[in-house]
Amino acid sequence: MTETQRRIGFLVCLLTIVLAVLDLQIVSAATVPIVRDLDPEHGIDKIPWLVSAFALASAALLPLYGKLCDVYGPKRVFTGAIATFLLGSALCGAAQSMDQLIAARVVQGLGGGGLMSVTMVVIAHLRTPREERADDKGSRNGSNVGGLVAGGAMAVGPWIGGLLADHASWRWIFYVNLPVGLVVLVASAVALKLPERPVRRPLDFAGAALAAAFSCALLLVTDWGGKTYAWSSPEVLTLIGTAAVALALFLRRQLRAAEPVLPLSLFRVRELRLGFAIQAIMGAAMTGVIYYVLIYLQVVRGIASSSAGLYLLPMAAGLSATGLLAGPLGKRGWTTRTFTICGTATTALVFVLFATTTAPDTSLWLIRVELLLAGAGFGQLLGQLILLVQDAAPRHRLGVATTSIRYFQTLGNALGTALFGTILTRLYTGHGPGGDVTALARLTGPARAEGVHAFVDATSVVFWCGAGVMALAALLALRLPRSRPEPLTPDTAKQSVAA
Repeated sequence: MTETQRRIGFLVCLLTIVLAVLDLQIVSAATVPIVRDLDPEHGIDKIPWLVSAFALASAALLPLYGKLCDVYGPKRVFTGAIATFLLGSALCGAAQSMDQLIAARVVQGLGGGGLMSVTMVVIAHLRTPREERADDKGSRNGSNVGGLVAGGAMAVGPWIGGLLADHASWRWIFYVNLPVGLVVLVASAVALKLPERPVRRPLDFAGAALAAAFSCALLLVTDWGGKTYAWSSPEVLTLIGTAAVALALFLRRQLRAAEPVLPLSLFRVRELRLGFAIQAIMGAAMTGVIYYVLIYLQVVRGIASSSAGLYLLPMAAGLSATGLLAGPLGKRGWTTRTFTICGTATTALVFVLFATTTAPDTSLWLIRVELLLAGAGFGQLLGQLILLVQDAAPRHRLGVATTSIRYFQTLGNALGTALFGTILTRLYTGHGPGGDVTALARLTGPARAEGVHAFVDATSVVFWCGAGVMALAALLALRLPRSRPEPLTPDTAKQSVAA
């Protein structure tokens, strides 16, 4: 592959990351006009499914995407994921009812699951993590610049969504994906010269189905538990049982399958085992920062939801800044272990700051600084954990290992939502109408003062829990080896597993 083809390949990957991040951000900014246009009477009850349908479909296929990359080569899977995502985007834009839109979001999610995960596999084949760190362009390529682009897209996403919804039509938040996606498809067909797989290996469809069942059941538990249904309700208990059975059958299947979807031998490699665990914890922590800081700003400080989203700009700036600094710091001897330790420690400290500054009179500028530091902490982890896993993974398992990082982050997001939400609800219940936190903004007088006090105390506990889980991640990071692992071949992988 020529250097020009590599540069075009990186540009294709960056555009794909923009597509993935923007789609997550801009939809939330257009929910009101969507409901007003499609179903003004009952559509409000279906708004959560606009996000949940995409998330469920995306998570269900994540394990399979990695295996497909290893079996068929990343280029074919990359092209298929983008084509499916574009089909879903076109169907979303043409939807004539909320039910049609939700169904189209499922199609979009089936492709969306591969946008971020398979893109990182493609980047790994364009330039190996070790070559990337040795490149004198450092932060301008690969996983680190991916964090920079993702941070920028996160910052402008809500603004673009609001702009399109207000001045064009909500349908354009989906149609805008089409020209960008078509450019990506054409450019990838011309420039991406990735290795093909000369020998086809069988796919473990039974394992993929069990992984999808487990993922969907778990996400529904975390989405419905304590909100739509009580944790002790038959609906939630049935889903918990389904997730447990599916997980047990999946693990049994992976031990017996000739070509497992998620080879359990990967977990015998210390770097992979620790990397997956830290990524899951980070996913839970990111949920805590983004979701509960925004709720605090709206409920306690009375800031409108549209304005509260702007407070995430410092966090996006922190993510972008660490993406730029990763290359220069890497040249000065910083390893993935160094970045991971600093990132987890910084994030744990930020949670302590959040926990001690939840009073109603806390300076909003202090909150902005805390979000900037949170972005810097998470930014050190996002790209570096991918590099850690790609360095340690057997080359013939690169696709599975890379997409597993995204999968464990998704599971962490879901579990973090359930954990922190349950803590907040249990501590706050009884201090507001029906224990509904969102009703606080409508209260006045002594009732509001009492409710705000209870909410502040509950939020502080949530952030202390976040500090605890990130401290655990920091302890895990300390166990990472000081030297960089050599990429494993199939033969050395067998030796590593046997050891």
